[in-house]
Amino acid sequence: MGLLVDGKWQTEELLPRNVDGKFIRREPPYRNWVTPDGEPGPSGQGGFKAEAGRYHLYICHACPWAHRTLIMRHLKGLDDAISLNVVSHTYYDKGWEFSGGKDTTPDTIHNSKYLYEVYLQDNPDFTGRVSVPILWDKQRGAIVSNESSEIIRMFNSGFGDLASGEDYYPQALRAEIDDINDKIFHTVNNGVYKSGFAKSQDAYEEAVTNIFATLDELEERLSKQRYLVGAQITEADWRLFTTLVRFDAVYYGHFKCNIRRIMDYPNLQNYLRELYQVPGISDLVFLNANKLHYYSSHESINPLGIVPAGPELSLDAPHDRARF
Repeated sequence: MGLLVDGKWQTEELLPRNVDGKFIRREPPYRNWVTPDGEPGPSGQGGFKAEAGRYHLYICHACPWAHRTLIMRHLKGLDDAISLNVVSHTYYDKGWEFSGGKDTTPDTIHNSKYLYEVYLQDNPDFTGRVSVPILWDKQRGAIVSNESSEIIRMFNSGFGDLASGEDYYPQALRAEIDDINDKIFHTVNNGVYKSGFAKSQDAYEEAVTNIFATLDELEERLSKQRYLVGAQITEADWRLFTTLVRFDAVYYGHFKCNIRRIMDYPNLQNYLRELYQVPGISDLVFLNANKLHYYSSHESINPLGIVPAGPELSLDAPHDRARF
């Protein structure tokens, strides 16, 4: 694995950690916003005006953070307005690669072989991790954002009349959405990585305990209401979904999150099935790509790169969430 330093690719240890063996996720460096009028967004950083055909999304199907953006792009009817490229499912010596393999694409904007070359198009001296997703502005030739949580909010409300569909971050529910997002991010979305990439027993046990404490709370919550924040689907549901849909297939085994499976939680399992069966969503889930990425790209965890055959998840099976 590696990163860019002053515009040069170099190999480095897999991921940064602190002295206690805990996984540390670095903050993404690009935090600009697309808004209907081009004014700065909620963070106050540079504004980019919403225009059809101006923006381009780079993702990997294996990445849960990128998966969020792909889902929101679909749900908001922005597939035609925002073009898309998909890197390979596996992470090579020079990072994410445009291999043109099954369910992937070449780079139609820059004709790059590696994703790091896209970062260099924005800044030839860039230093940092090369990650997906990337929202690219074709007009300025610049990266707008590589922060998935902010990209999905841009897709939800930043594209004005170009977008359609439900409001997944309604004003009246924002405080509650923010609260549950924060808890789920630290203990579940990022928690599985804290577990999988821990370098000490204590760091692992702390992470895995927090994961299942939150999953237990969510199971109880979903026994009383249909979605995380009441009776309607919000961005909080989709942010959780991309971790849940990978959990039994990847995180349970590969990242040692093996106290319980999602299929052992009746409410979480039925909730996962309902979200998976929302029209168009199952077409955006690539579980074989996910298993291939995690099991073959993390040599420090799975040095032989053997990809497991199972499990069978039955996500198309009927769910019971309509009882609410």
